[in-house]
Amino acid sequence: MATRELDRLDRRILEILQHDGRITNQELSERIALSPRACLDRVRRLERSGLISGYMALIEPRRLGGTLLTIIVEVTLKDQSQATHARFEHRMRNADEVVECFLVSGQCDYVLRLACRDLDHYRELTNAWTDDPTLGVEKITSKPELQTIKPFRGYPLP
Repeated sequence: MATRELDRLDRRILEILQHDGRITNQELSERIALSPRACLDRVRRLERSGLISGYMALIEPRRLGGTLLTIIVEVTLKDQSQATHARFEHRMRNADEVVECFLVSGQCDYVLRLACRDLDHYRELTNAWTDDPTLGVEKITSKPELQTIKPFRGYPLP
């Protein structure tokens, strides 16, 4: 579903669901002034199209207990082969500590957000990456997150 196929009601549904994924269909239908059945049909169409890819709880990581160190990491690979990128991306997808991973252009190849117990955990994790020759990691630069100013809470809608 392309954005040009979205009408005002679809955009409003997406906006509301980004802020409250647990809203009932009844309440959602009232907020957009549409019958519950028509509202549910629209939500299901948005899900089928892949525009809504899932629902999840947003947690406050600092309240989980224990220490949690969030680190922004830039990774540069030794080469730009498709195989090297594929191996690296596979490893990142399967690492629980990697909460976000982006392929970027510029001085590095990837930007990651890591959630580690402490600095020792971070060092063990990144040492394993650099010590694994199949990953092709040339350089890792890290920036510890001191404070979250604005966490991700949804995308702006066109």
